[in-house]
Amino acid sequence: MSAVVQARAASGAQVPLLADASATRCIAWRDGRAVDVAGFLADVGAIAAQLPAGSHLVNLCEDRYAFLVTFCAAASRGQVNLLAGSRAPAAILELLDAHPGSVAASEAPIAGVPTPVIAPLGANARGCAPPPLDAAQVAAIGFTSGSTGTPKAHAKTWGMFGASCAANLGALRACLPTGVEAHIVATVPAQHMYGIELSVLPPLFGAFAVHSGRPLLPADVAAALAQVPAPRILVTTPVHLRALLRSAVALPPLAAIVSATAPLEPALAAAAEAHCGAVLLEMFGSTETCVIAQRRTAHGEDWRVHEAVSLHPQPDGTLVEAPWFAAPVVLPDLVELLPQRRFRLCGRQADFVDIAGKRASLADLTRRVLALPGVVDAAVLQLDEPDAAGVRRVAALVVAPGRSEAELLAELRQCIDPAFLPRPLRKVASLPRNETGKLPRARLVALLGVRP
Repeated sequence: MSAVVQARAASGAQVPLLADASATRCIAWRDGRAVDVAGFLADVGAIAAQLPAGSHLVNLCEDRYAFLVTFCAAASRGQVNLLAGSRAPAAILELLDAHPGSVAASEAPIAGVPTPVIAPLGANARGCAPPPLDAAQVAAIGFTSGSTGTPKAHAKTWGMFGASCAANLGALRACLPTGVEAHIVATVPAQHMYGIELSVLPPLFGAFAVHSGRPLLPADVAAALAQVPAPRILVTTPVHLRALLRSAVALPPLAAIVSATAPLEPALAAAAEAHCGAVLLEMFGSTETCVIAQRRTAHGEDWRVHEAVSLHPQPDGTLVEAPWFAAPVVLPDLVELLPQRRFRLCGRQADFVDIAGKRASLADLTRRVLALPGVVDAAVLQLDEPDAAGVRRVAALVVAPGRSEAELLAELRQCIDPAFLPRPLRKVASLPRNETGKLPRARLVALLGVRP
């Protein structure tokens, strides 16, 4: 990452909406057709004129290109994009109520929500580029759940996004032929911070174009990839990677795969690289920090922290600093620092389970369950309520067609200490994953049928 990018990120310098505003450069693929920069800027201008007045905009567009256009249109008006974690009407209304003066917009009506519908894109008269943006201007606010369950807001300025994207796109370019434009297909939602960074912002900061869809099923992913030219990049999650490999669907040639949102097993990373013939990069970050590190998981467990980011281990986690942060951020992840800007993740304090004087990691227990033959998905957690002996037991939910609970427990006894054997272990048809593949604890507890 250049010193110029760092300086812009940390100051109030003016930055263009597009790093490369060449009128004929492809910025997106929509309905099988390329959208060039000129068409994109025309759409941004048209949508900016349509958006209702308000300090904040809840951008509910599901079409990735429509989200990108609305995101930039809001920024050109000085509005802040609020990233809704759910499209449930009640959740959207709560977000609007929590930010007085905010409004919402979508490309389609949402029942129960006062949502202006943006006009069709792609048929707007060519217009001028919007004025430069202030690097200190807040572009978006993402949310995480605090310990009380109340969402905590995390603001991201254009300078922060620019600095993070410089590092992300630099890692991707290392996988690509020199000087060519790459085309991104993503299975993650645009409203998620990972989705923003890797599947919405790249066309603004480099020679990248994005596919407007969000394919989920393996056949749909293959079809979307076939709609864009090489070199292709697939931005996805471990859940979708497992589904792709199980389906054995043939994919067009890929230059790179990007994974995040959940830990990626090295065996899955290696299998994905072999199946797709592409480099797989796993990204590490958070809503609080954006992406701060990456690794090629099939080749080793060590992470390489992005330039200018510094990590400081603490007893309860890791302090993260970067020139573009408003203040240092403490993450719950425990790390071991290594030479050459590398580090190793050692889990989280909340991930460790102590039973009968013994200690285990829930992540490692989950990995062992997933390794059992026939298991396609699994989640391991520690129960809140102690049993009759006063012990908070480990429990597991497992998706394993064709296997019985007794068979799975018998095999786990061969590789897990008896203190950590899941009690109960329940077979389910599927796990209640959200849009990014994460598992809300309350829903897991409900599936287990125990008191939360």
